[in-house]
Amino acid sequence: MPPVLSPLPFPANLITLANGLTLIHQHTPTPVAAVDVWVKAGAIAEPDDWAGMAHFLEHMLFKGTERLAPGAFDLAIERRGGITNAATSYDYAHYFMTIATQHLEETLPYMAELLLHAAIPDSEFGRERQVVLEEIHQSYDNPDWLAFQSLNEMVYQRHPYGRSILGTEEALMARSPAEMRQFHRAHYQPENMTVVVVGDIPKSAAIDLVSQTFQSFMVPLDCPRHVSEAEPPITDIRRQEIHLPRLEQARLLMAWIGPGIDSQSQNLDEQLQAAYGLDILSVLLAEGRTSRLVRELREERHLVQAIGSSFSLQRESGLFTISAWLAPEHLERVEAIICDRISQLSATPISEAELARCKRLLCNDYAFSTETPGQLAGLYGYYSILAHPQVATTYPQRLQAMQATDLQRLANRYLSPYHYAATVVRPLLLS
Repeated sequence: MPPVLSPLPFPANLITLANGLTLIHQHTPTPVAAVDVWVKAGAIAEPDDWAGMAHFLEHMLFKGTERLAPGAFDLAIERRGGITNAATSYDYAHYFMTIATQHLEETLPYMAELLLHAAIPDSEFGRERQVVLEEIHQSYDNPDWLAFQSLNEMVYQRHPYGRSILGTEEALMARSPAEMRQFHRAHYQPENMTVVVVGDIPKSAAIDLVSQTFQSFMVPLDCPRHVSEAEPPITDIRRQEIHLPRLEQARLLMAWIGPGIDSQSQNLDEQLQAAYGLDILSVLLAEGRTSRLVRELREERHLVQAIGSSFSLQRESGLFTISAWLAPEHLERVEAIICDRISQLSATPISEAELARCKRLLCNDYAFSTETPGQLAGLYGYYSILAHPQVATTYPQRLQAMQATDLQRLANRYLSPYHYAATVVRPLLLS
């Protein structure tokens, strides 16, 4: 691996408040302010029989508090021309808003009130559960969601990364408002929370505002906790086929387990370099018309309608995937070609021209994704959950340090044509 890099100056201010909450602030000369709140309360925090609780709670937080009626937060933001939304992943729950800076002081208390003092009223619990159940039912009609969920379950047979973030109907119907209050008060505590403020607001004003609004946390409650079990390496080829009606194109999804990020590990730099190297390999294989698999399988041989690759960085285990949309009769041939091209990555270093192209694309993507206050706030919050916020700005530097031999070693370590999981989705032939 490349040598450990000297860290670049971190352009934001990193502050730990007296109650343990992490605040990240960066002044930008724009008339808007972005606030992102990241909570270590994603799906991996759920015990198995509480699957879906984190995502369901995201819905319920907007049902108000004892002092705030349902919908009052959204109305307050919309009236001032702002936007707000939320998302739940395996590693985190994420709440964000963008508002004109002049309105930040009067709107941030609404957001803090929702997150810290959610009422989770019995009267709203059943109604909102039906909304979440409808999301689950709709996902079953999405062949790409079904394929990816099947793939996750094959890759992660012990770890909660293999569960659906939405949960299951059975698990959600067994849960109660009291249990959700337990989950909320156990996890939505200052030591699990990062608040990011980016915009035209001075550092001292941001500290005062966040300190005042994110102050009165509820008394924690005990809650069942999931103790994650490390997922063993894939040592064979795991395969599953799904047959679906009303499907015109087959799907082929292939996956390999990659590195996670342990912020306490002495090997954090090595883990980050490996993750970013796998980013490069994903671009090499299937991003852009001149990438290896796109050029060969789509442009030259016309064996696929589309093909893509990506590496998803997660706290406890990353996931490298290749996905293709193609005619069913080409499935076996395309999988064999992909395996052969994966084997070549271990055998032969990539060319300097290919490496330069991959680095250029990824560095450009990074630059384009850090242009606005909202993008910066999201970047800092994401890395505060995965590792440390300071590493957020080292991505281009780490990419440029990668050499062809480094990528060859990474391919040999993580990508094998003999050890992977595959999900195939075929059209259901009706007689």
